[in-house]
Amino acid sequence: MTFNDLNVNTFLRNAIEDLGLKEPTPIQVEAMPVVMSGQDVVGIAQTGTGKTFAYLLPILRQLKFSKQKHPRVLIVVPTRELVVQVVGEIEKLITYMSVRVKGAYGGVNMNTQKVELAEGMDILVATPGRLVDLALSRAVKLKSIKQLVIDEVDEMLNLGFRTQLNNILDLLPERRQNILFSATLTREVDQLIEASFRQPKKIEIAASGTSADGIVQKLYQVPNFKTKTNLLKLLLATEKTWQKILIFAPTKKMADHLLEVLEPEFPEQAGVIHSNKSQNYRLRTVDKFDKGEHRILIATDLIARGLDFQGVTHVLNFDTPDEPENYIHRVGRTARANTEGMAITFVNEIEVTKELSYLKAIESLMGQKIEVLGLPEGLEISTEITPDEIVTYKQKNANKGIDVLSKSQGAFHEKKLKNMKENRAQEKRVARKIEKFNSKRRGGKK
Repeated sequence: MTFNDLNVNTFLRNAIEDLGLKEPTPIQVEAMPVVMSGQDVVGIAQTGTGKTFAYLLPILRQLKFSKQKHPRVLIVVPTRELVVQVVGEIEKLITYMSVRVKGAYGGVNMNTQKVELAEGMDILVATPGRLVDLALSRAVKLKSIKQLVIDEVDEMLNLGFRTQLNNILDLLPERRQNILFSATLTREVDQLIEASFRQPKKIEIAASGTSADGIVQKLYQVPNFKTKTNLLKLLLATEKTWQKILIFAPTKKMADHLLEVLEPEFPEQAGVIHSNKSQNYRLRTVDKFDKGEHRILIATDLIARGLDFQGVTHVLNFDTPDEPENYIHRVGRTARANTEGMAITFVNEIEVTKELSYLKAIESLMGQKIEVLGLPEGLEISTEITPDEIVTYKQKNANKGIDVLSKSQGAFHEKKLKNMKENRAQEKRVARKIEKFNSKRRGGKK
């Protein structure tokens, strides 16, 4: 199968040849005719298998020249970095076409973006929050949208964008094509599809939660946090094949701490990225890692979704993710485009951290066991326990024979229905704005 067999026009074929692509991936082969048919589509495939081009190629193939100001194609993604990446992928494909593409995301001046959008566009790539703000301020009109693409929708829901997604769907015309691509599907995503899609065609190249074939997965069982940092430094210093390493940390504070730990022994070799960093800093750091100026990039789950780094040899999970789907997306940053890579996970053996139970959930989702490696010689095993690894629980008149902590549901356990109370004031205000917006669109009283 070649791109010619997919009915790709001359303009796209020339751009594909410039990129050095020879054959379409399975998800591209399966998705292109369905997207071009106009039917709603739900595509499931492992990360790194070409999902972005799977929806971009058929959309661009059918997009005709127009001078209209407002977009006809809307692509919604969860993060700013992914907006930049998708816009970049589109620009690669439209080298020989007259197509206008714009990106919009939070963290930068909205008035500047309004000026840029006023120039007109055919395709808009945006994050949910900024898109709602731009639409309600009438800086961008969505009544001309013919195709809606939702990329990495499960991550949007994890980040709390459910309300914004519902608002966006309310602002769009009813007659449109809905396209959704992801590596994993959750119950919330299924509910969204059922509510907003019209008999979608499901394209499943691999079962939801399946990792790419080229990823070799290993783990180390480590006694505590301090030993984890010792093991990380030892591996980075001794393993010669570790040429481009993406390290995932559980929190922003931890990511910064790991950079402080590594910087003395690996000066100017590492960068860090998370949501507390400015947009320009994040983009510069990603660019340095992508170009090879940084050997190591430390990140939170912010960039586990969708970003395509070339030549990542190793992904290292400093913690074991509490959501199995996050593990799939993390390790999917290596072994992309039919290459090979390795994913290493550090599992804390202290039961209070619950990392052993997280590991069981990951293995259950994938349907396979991850090989356990022995700790290397020369590793300094620490006996120091951090405050996060120490459990203290005080309760007046507590029964000594009862393990209260093990029976606790935590501070954020699911409330009983009779006690559940949500603050819906903000949601109601946005709903009133949307209703007023739609009333004007229908010619109602101003």
